[in-house]
Amino acid sequence: MIEKKIFINKATTIISALKMMDELKRKLLIVGSPNSFKGLISIGDLQRAIIKDMDLNYPISTILRNDIIVAKEGDDKEKIKKIMLKIRAEFMPVINDKNEVVKIVFWEDLLETKKLPPKEKINFPVVIMAGGKGTRLQPITNVLPKPLIPIGEKPIVEHIMDRFVDVGSNEFYFTVNFKSELIEYYFNSFEHPEYSIKYLKEKEFYGTAGSLSLLDGLIDTTFFVSNCDIIVDQDYSEIYRYHKANENELTLVAALKHYKIPYGTVETGYNGSLEEIQEKPEITYKINAGLYILESHLLKDIPKNEFFHITDLIDKIKNRGGKVGVFPVSEKSWRDIGEWDEYLKNSEE
Repeated sequence: MIEKKIFINKATTIISALKMMDELKRKLLIVGSPNSFKGLISIGDLQRAIIKDMDLNYPISTILRNDIIVAKEGDDKEKIKKIMLKIRAEFMPVINDKNEVVKIVFWEDLLETKKLPPKEKINFPVVIMAGGKGTRLQPITNVLPKPLIPIGEKPIVEHIMDRFVDVGSNEFYFTVNFKSELIEYYFNSFEHPEYSIKYLKEKEFYGTAGSLSLLDGLIDTTFFVSNCDIIVDQDYSEIYRYHKANENELTLVAALKHYKIPYGTVETGYNGSLEEIQEKPEITYKINAGLYILESHLLKDIPKNEFFHITDLIDKIKNRGGKVGVFPVSEKSWRDIGEWDEYLKNSEE
């Protein structure tokens, strides 16, 4: 039976398609209907449109690609599997000569897992900012440091690390401060041959970037930086490819966050004249997700043993004409576990 929920009309807006993917927990949709196949739209298509600063209310017909790959009726299972592995497709529509969708083959049906492999392996160092007090999660952080708060059977920080290990990154640096001995004790209590960890101890609290000065001389390549309370559902190799293709010095990941205004909003002009009124509009912002890619030369720009935020580093880069990029992810592809409401939602992963 064909799953009709993954079909989308080509007149659907970019923002609506993004929400639909979030709702279905899919990153690919079929454009058209079972009786009339029009194309495919992927999360990558939507992200590229957002990066180009396209109006999110444009229909997806404006960004549909012609270079899509589908299976043909009569293709055997092994051929379809080979195609899906090659292009990392989470599902593959099978199309007949009447342009009808006769079947949909899902990744999990072939390989018994919904987890797609990364597009490429990228073995770069990862810095996890694990030194905060976690005041938003008190009183539990009065006992445990925030990185060790459990999500299911693992602490938050291990879920973060797993996503980097998946793309081939296995060299971790933890900047630590508050209850650092408990973090070290936890990771020293079991073997983890798939990754290594080095601990860098702050003397004081240095802000969201100050502790990166401790890495000067230790890292000489592109590297990731992640907060210890966020999980991003994205192939990190795609963020890296965007970072390099645009020759950015720093790339930050931003999650789209949608807010519905429960009132009519009014815009006025000179002398209070009414310009426009909108009934209960929805506003979409890009929220700093707490995940970054940096070039190693930036470590020289961070003052040693001083309070310094990541925004201070970004200002430095931009003031000298350097490039800072923003890679967008959907609202539900980003989870901020650092607040009680969000933690409770995600405590059973």
